[in-house]
Amino acid sequence: MLKDHSVAEAKEKKGEVGLCGWVHEVRNLGRLKFILLRDWTGIIQITAKQGKVSEEVLNAMDVNKEDVVYVKGEVVENKIAPDGVEVIPKEFKLLGKVTKKLPVDPTGVVDSEMDTRLDYRFIDLRKKQVLGIFKIKSQIVNAFRNALLEKGFIEIHPSVIIGAASEGGADVFPIQYFEQKAYLAQSPQIYKQLAVLGGLEKVFITTPVFRAEKHNTTTHLNEIIQMDIEAAFYTDKEAIEMLIYVFKEMLRRINKEDVLSLNKDFRDIKNVKVYTYTELVELLNENRYKMEWGSDFSKEAEKKLYEILNEDAFVIKDWPTKVRAFYSMPYEENEEICKAYDLMYMGMEIASGAQRIHIPELLEEQIRKRGLDPLDFEFYIDAFRYGAPPHAGWSFGLERLTMTAIGVKNIREAMLFPRDRMRIHP
Repeated sequence: MLKDHSVAEAKEKKGEVGLCGWVHEVRNLGRLKFILLRDWTGIIQITAKQGKVSEEVLNAMDVNKEDVVYVKGEVVENKIAPDGVEVIPKEFKLLGKVTKKLPVDPTGVVDSEMDTRLDYRFIDLRKKQVLGIFKIKSQIVNAFRNALLEKGFIEIHPSVIIGAASEGGADVFPIQYFEQKAYLAQSPQIYKQLAVLGGLEKVFITTPVFRAEKHNTTTHLNEIIQMDIEAAFYTDKEAIEMLIYVFKEMLRRINKEDVLSLNKDFRDIKNVKVYTYTELVELLNENRYKMEWGSDFSKEAEKKLYEILNEDAFVIKDWPTKVRAFYSMPYEENEEICKAYDLMYMGMEIASGAQRIHIPELLEEQIRKRGLDPLDFEFYIDAFRYGAPPHAGWSFGLERLTMTAIGVKNIREAMLFPRDRMRIHP
């Protein structure tokens, strides 16, 4: 292996190290050469002075920014060097040479338009801030996974190729699957429910989902990563409790130094209150924001609630049945209200769920009320005729949670290679 140590490890080590990385900056003073070497853990100074290193090494250090190099040398203290240490090289090799003009400045000194950055995302990733976003995203998804494993959930991996629109809508991407027509999944909803019906009582999923919605906003993409759970014998109450627990754990387990370097306003969430839909509609109207009961919250309404409540996170439960998915369980005593819920974070919806309908006759009734034909959902409905437990679940949008935690305004920042209405490359 060429690389014996990371830059971060080298800074803590006295003695010989072998490093690989990109040339971040170069200063050539003839008899004295400085290179700032960067890898994904940090930057360290390489210092070569004539008479202190071989002529071979000194000549080899005639490199350019973003060349990829190998350095073997001694870590020594130097109070005026970055972080108080530098490497005196014994060996220096060029591993990968830059042969074209860089379209994006990895040092971040020169700004680039978003489209240019995304066209050359592999170079954009070399920026400390951009790299930091994906470190945080990885921490979030691992916290999600570990928190649920600790609660006795198991991970499943459903297909993203399905034979019918998974939520009954038209916003799907059709694909040709041999001699049949198929679709990219809008949601893992059907399959996580089927897993629970099959006896896998508590499951979780991280999976890409695809929505063929022709939007051009800073909070939507056509491919995202969903983090889902489904649990047998859960009502909406238990599902909301688990939602709040996992949400708080994901934020708590983020490396605070990493996230504060990106968002100085980041803070853990201590309390998450639960409000009913009706309470919040009344609250908006009391504060001169007109909203009719039975309509969905607009983005403006969500922001207004954030301002009024002055709470970083809260749950909205007990929604009007007609505005939620047909499989959301209505209350027996009032079928106009269902056991659905959303989690709001910093004024943005980041998670959504419900207790599901597990009674096939009730499913058929709700499908008809939407003006849909139960025959189009026959496979789904039929699955509940073989002994179906009450169950509930929810789903986080990983990119929305990431962008909100790190404080950026465009969801494209939180997707490695985003897919929107106009972008399918790289």
